[in-house]
Amino acid sequence: MTVMCPCGLGRPYAACCGLLHAGAIAETAEALMRSRYSAYVLGDIDYLLATWHADTRPARFDLGDAAATRWLGLEVRRHAMTGADSAIVEFVARYKSGGSPAVRLHELSRFVREDGRWFYVDGDH
Repeated sequence: MTVMCPCGLGRPYAACCGLLHAGAIAETAEALMRSRYSAYVLGDIDYLLATWHADTRPARFDLGDAAATRWLGLEVRRHAMTGADSAIVEFVARYKSGGSPAVRLHELSRFVREDGRWFYVDGDH
């Protein structure tokens, strides 16, 4: 059975974000953002930390009760280069935690490229 990628592009995980989770380099900030969403869905803290820029990466990070969180989908609204090695990605991610109502996370994320690799810097909600 083919497992579809959580990022919303409609591709098999192994041919989509799975490649990035295995060490391939994201070609765009949008690709990195989608792979980070998939990492949240899959509970891959190591990948999230590795793709977080060193200047803003938290010393400790946990996903809370990841087992009780059900991710409902990702919509990328905009991806734009803001410089030769910087970009923004606007997205909406939806999730439910436990028996709580669904949450809609709308963020404008900032990314930078260093030595050919994209990193998440921060975002405004």
